[in-house]
Amino acid sequence: MKILVAIDSFKGCLSSAEAGRAVELGIREAIPDAQVLSMPVSDGGEGMLEAFTTAMGGTIVSARVHDPLMRLIEARYGIASNGTAIIEMAQASGLTRVALAERDAWRATTYGTGELIADALRRGCTHILMGLGGSATTDGGRGMLEALGLRFDGDTVDLSQSLLAGRDLRVTVASDVQNPLCGTNGAAHIYGPQKGATPPMVERLDERLCQFADLTAKALGTDHRDTPGAGAAGGMGFALLAYMNAELRSGIDLLLDLLDFDTLLRGAAYVITGEGSADRQTLMGKLPQGILDHAQQQGVPTILMAGRVADREALLDAGFAAVECINPAGSPLAECMQPAVARHRLAATISRIFRR
Repeated sequence: MKILVAIDSFKGCLSSAEAGRAVELGIREAIPDAQVLSMPVSDGGEGMLEAFTTAMGGTIVSARVHDPLMRLIEARYGIASNGTAIIEMAQASGLTRVALAERDAWRATTYGTGELIADALRRGCTHILMGLGGSATTDGGRGMLEALGLRFDGDTVDLSQSLLAGRDLRVTVASDVQNPLCGTNGAAHIYGPQKGATPPMVERLDERLCQFADLTAKALGTDHRDTPGAGAAGGMGFALLAYMNAELRSGIDLLLDLLDFDTLLRGAAYVITGEGSADRQTLMGKLPQGILDHAQQQGVPTILMAGRVADREALLDAGFAAVECINPAGSPLAECMQPAVARHRLAATISRIFRR
């Protein structure tokens, strides 16, 4: 029996690869001779670095860069043999880099992500594949651009010293966010509060983003503030679109193409996918939905596993063959978030499913 395992990270608990290994262990306990193909996956957020670097046969390197509050840190990115740099924005500019009490949406900068891009350019990379997700920033990507040598002075933009000048660089962005840069559905209003922004600060951030969009439109002659995805990662999508002519793609579709997932599906009896928390939002373009879409096209049943499950009937109606919560009802969150507990429960749950 051939079984594919493509399970997302359980945020704050298990990486995609760790969750996949636990599921594979559980399958083999129930079906010792099963052919299990397990792959780390990500839609561009947490875990993107490992998933895409593995899929592209690349290696992971590190660089000394600045975190969102301009403290020096070591951050990692991947380099594939075809000259692609795989950059997970959260590595340098992520919310996990900032303690809860330190969150400052006004000060937080994408400068460190720009330093990762600069390091990749110095190593000869000609293609940047960037995942947007989990950022601590709402600077519209301005910090990133400054790290790459752009200078902003009043109402002018100086591109002459930019590392991007005269360079044939291709940029692909893995993101499923469709928000514009500004307004009530923009980066500040939708994502600012989780980054530490109070209601008054949200208004100030939105005004600052609009001013940056005005400056950019005047300097470049194009206006991407309303382009779907411009508001991703606190406006990083906007900077990548406007200044680097980026192509925005669905993260899960991009990864599944790289994995040649449709070919792997041939002859499979089941697909196992999942995430930390599964509910109606899972059906709004999140990774398990992307896995399900591809599996349904070939008639392969898909089992969804999660640490928390809500809206079970809606998930089953969408086409999942089974929807399983790995945690017993009433389990304390602190207990569920322990990696050893999560690994054991993933393995035990999938083993029970296949024995049944």
